[in-house]
Amino acid sequence: MYLFDGTIAQAAAQLRNPQFYAECVRRFTDAYGVAPGPSEQGSWRRSWPALLKALTAAGLGGLRIMLEYPLPGTGQRADAVVLGQRVDDAKLVAVVVELKQWEQAERHAGDALLLDVGGRVEEHPARQVGSYVHYLTNWVGESIDMEVRGVVIMHNAGPSFVEWLRELVARGPSSAYPILGQTDLEPEAPARLCADQMACGDLEPPSTALVERFVETQHLPSPKLLSRVADAIKGVGGFTLIGDQDKARLHIRDAAIAVEHGRSGHVIVVTGGPGTGKTAIAARVLGDLCLRGGANPRLLTPSGALTKQLSRAVGATARGLITNIAKGIPGGLSESSIVLIDEAHRLHTATKQRATEFPDILLRLAERTGAIVLFLDERQIIRPSEGTTLEELRRIAEHLNQAFTHIDLTVQFRCAGSQVYLHWIDDLFAQEGSPSLWLGEDYDLTLAESPLDLETWTNDHIARGRSARIAAGFCWPWNSRTKPPLLPEVAITWGDSGGNEQTWKLPWNSRAGEVIGNEAEIPGRPYWATDPGGHRQVGCIYTAQGFEYDYGAVIIGEDLVRTPSGWMARPSKSHDKEVNYLTPEKYLFYALNTYRVLATRGTKGTRLYSTDPYTQRFLRTLLPGA
Repeated sequence: MYLFDGTIAQAAAQLRNPQFYAECVRRFTDAYGVAPGPSEQGSWRRSWPALLKALTAAGLGGLRIMLEYPLPGTGQRADAVVLGQRVDDAKLVAVVVELKQWEQAERHAGDALLLDVGGRVEEHPARQVGSYVHYLTNWVGESIDMEVRGVVIMHNAGPSFVEWLRELVARGPSSAYPILGQTDLEPEAPARLCADQMACGDLEPPSTALVERFVETQHLPSPKLLSRVADAIKGVGGFTLIGDQDKARLHIRDAAIAVEHGRSGHVIVVTGGPGTGKTAIAARVLGDLCLRGGANPRLLTPSGALTKQLSRAVGATARGLITNIAKGIPGGLSESSIVLIDEAHRLHTATKQRATEFPDILLRLAERTGAIVLFLDERQIIRPSEGTTLEELRRIAEHLNQAFTHIDLTVQFRCAGSQVYLHWIDDLFAQEGSPSLWLGEDYDLTLAESPLDLETWTNDHIARGRSARIAAGFCWPWNSRTKPPLLPEVAITWGDSGGNEQTWKLPWNSRAGEVIGNEAEIPGRPYWATDPGGHRQVGCIYTAQGFEYDYGAVIIGEDLVRTPSGWMARPSKSHDKEVNYLTPEKYLFYALNTYRVLATRGTKGTRLYSTDPYTQRFLRTLLPGA
């Protein structure tokens, strides 16, 4: 739902209406459930007049414009889309406009297409508008005969800055998208020249029929897009399935065949502990579904980090097919759609997300699609606001009179395939568990005597070409900015064997959404678990969950301590505002799940360490090899 749709002349006139921006705020709030922030509203007030003034001066008042055009399935919006038809053959043309108020930026270390802007890491605007162009081409282009173009409007940027931005992309595909600054937008310039620069010089006002076709067209993945994604997934070795994993894939295939024959209404739940291959199955099945006739699949996950990692593995072509469900249900779904939901235990399903006894998002997905497939591990629920269970999903299927299938993955491929270790960890972090002496021989597990030992251990593995990470409970402040340097906020003091007090410090992982730079080797938040430099920062549950590495070191903070009567939670020791307001009794469930998740990320070995002396002594009784 866009905030304005009409001719450019009409939009320019509306800007003079005192109620125009208030109406846009209302429309935004109705569409997205939250009001736009002050910075976004300020951006509209500064950029829209500059854009419409330039378009009007270029003689384009009769073209159609849509402000804040949503790209279904991506959670993103194009600042504006201008519609016209080519003068020579009346073909519809959509020009995607990216608006920037930047006056300066710096090249981000190691990547010409990432920029440092006012302390933020931003994508190069030509690359950003190019991604929108590719999306519309891949999702609308085959359902309507349309050409898609893109242009960047930077109304505050001086000529030297604009030229520098152009040079950064001069030898790549992003050079196809013009970047216009202050000088280019001067009203004294010939109108025809301005129109050409804005990629609109050969356009005339579109017919009503063409605009209606654009508005009404359903956003569906094109066959070419589906084919490219399927080929990309085939090329990723980590998505090869064996044993129970392949059985799960075949069950999902049977549901897809039933949907193709008009028998919609399937709820399929694939359960399994850490390392059983749930994500691998989801990605591989997406590839399979892309090859089926009339396919309209989606792979959704509540995890932004996992969404980015999957998209990077499969390639940029997966845009829209792999998306973050936290941004809402994607558009274009139909009764032929098979929707895969990885990390389903992280879905936001709290009381306020339920109009009935069931989570609204699951009901809506099940009602709108041919089948939903959920990949679930109930013991990875780490927040009160999230989580669903196998039993709840069974009741949803009964409520909707839909077929229900449950597949349980019993064989795991993480933790060196050690069922002994997983059972031991399950017992260790269970409320009523009675952990036993560790006697396993098929997994590298022991207790570290200090955080320095953890760092030495992980560094040694990194030096040998292995992946290794340190993760901790959220028991220290986290105030670092997104831009380096990161503050060494995880600070632990302990007494060494000689009775001397020692202090160890490392920073938390970066808050940035992208890689900070190859030179600094500070990966962005979604890439902490996989990219170079991650071992120099401490990860938390939100960056570790869903990922794996060869060796995992786990720091158990003072929010979870062992007492003679069992585990005790101390939420006051946590800095996580999502959970630290809970009573100790309620917090204990999430704390145990959190540390279980952190302790099952290492595929080859794990080191445990507690900052609480009594808990450390307790762990030493279970791990005599320490």
